[in-house]
Amino acid sequence: MHIGTGSIPSSRGARQSWLDALRGFAALIVVFEHSLDALLPEIRESVSPWFDFGQYGVLVFFLVSGYVVPVSLERRGSVRGFWITRFFRLYPLWGLAAVAGTVFGIVGVYTVLPSQATGQPVTFALAHLTMLQDLLRVPSVVNVFWTLSYEMVFYLLVTAMFVFGVHRASARTSLTFAVCALLAGALVPAGWLSDNLGQGVVGDAAIVLLGGIAAVLSANRGVRKYGAAVLAVLALLLLTLDSRVGAWQSLIILATMFGGTAIYRLERSPAEWVRSRWMIGLVPVLSVIAAVVFGPGWGMSEAGQQAFKWSWSTAVAAAWLTFAAGLVLRRRAILPFFVWLGLMSYSIYLLHPLILQVVRRLTVDPSGISLPVRLAWEAMLFTTVIGCAALSYRFIEKPAQRLGRSLAAAAGERERNGPSQEGASRGDRSLIGSNRS
Repeated sequence: MHIGTGSIPSSRGARQSWLDALRGFAALIVVFEHSLDALLPEIRESVSPWFDFGQYGVLVFFLVSGYVVPVSLERRGSVRGFWITRFFRLYPLWGLAAVAGTVFGIVGVYTVLPSQATGQPVTFALAHLTMLQDLLRVPSVVNVFWTLSYEMVFYLLVTAMFVFGVHRASARTSLTFAVCALLAGALVPAGWLSDNLGQGVVGDAAIVLLGGIAAVLSANRGVRKYGAAVLAVLALLLLTLDSRVGAWQSLIILATMFGGTAIYRLERSPAEWVRSRWMIGLVPVLSVIAAVVFGPGWGMSEAGQQAFKWSWSTAVAAAWLTFAAGLVLRRRAILPFFVWLGLMSYSIYLLHPLILQVVRRLTVDPSGISLPVRLAWEAMLFTTVIGCAALSYRFIEKPAQRLGRSLAAAAGERERNGPSQEGASRGDRSLIGSNRS
């Protein structure tokens, strides 16, 4: 999921404020969702069965990620530069949050560490270091880490498509994932790979991931293609055969992300708009159909399954409509507050569960606290989250991103004789190199 972690398509070197605003808004929505049990159980009981605020916010993030990340790679024209900047955008703050989450679990601030963290610590840590833990049947040490597994898979697939020169097939890719979700949903149980092969899958996946990334960073074109194929196979296997939530949801998430990429291309090409708009329109429709047909990928009561289908479907519709509204209104003035929140949305997203643990420890039973007091707690939660995120962005994210950009520049802005040159010769010049990364 894209949570303030990517370079943004821009004109004349300026950030597109509407994307930042969407991320800032989505970040606050996710914080709100996670605060409901502790502070606003009335909303959890009355609204959540019909609308999932968290899923809504996350899907908006995924659409933004799809819109932004592949274009960042194409503009840069360098797989090596792309992965260097990705590493320094994601891992420094992620590492801090992972350590803090582990300490909180050991101390027992509110939640405890997953049993696997103490029973199989090496496997637990290795799965997290790949950022693929949610697709390796390993529980996340911080609950929101699950979305980063899909962000990582998206990076792997985008890289593979770029290396093979098929990165412009975004609409077809999005629709293919959505159709496969309907086909695989009835056939593939959640976590099939790990359930049948055991936790050795984690080590195997880590080796394949490391080897594949090393290969795509190679200066040798043949080695790059081999590595890209390996990464694509790994990503697709984990999505379909080892997802915690089940194949259909995993595939729909990728359909959503590539839908964001396709919207970017449609926006800039009248020919693409005529050819592909119907494909993109089908993706949210198929997302809802998959939810209605298959339901959740885990055991629920009949009432729980119905609530899931409703809340997922309305969240999907709202996320796509929100993104469409942002696109339509992108040239309007944007409130600077939301743009500012968008810049530090990654910090908001990763840090708020830790702050919320403290709030839950202090409030314990919300039924014994009056509504005005709980609303005051809610305001305090948001203020604290935003304040901590501002500090994190200033002192962790920005320095790390600067270092990443510096190292990427030193490694060379473009890979020589890479597919980016082929893409440029096929009409990609308006996309590659026209904007600052």
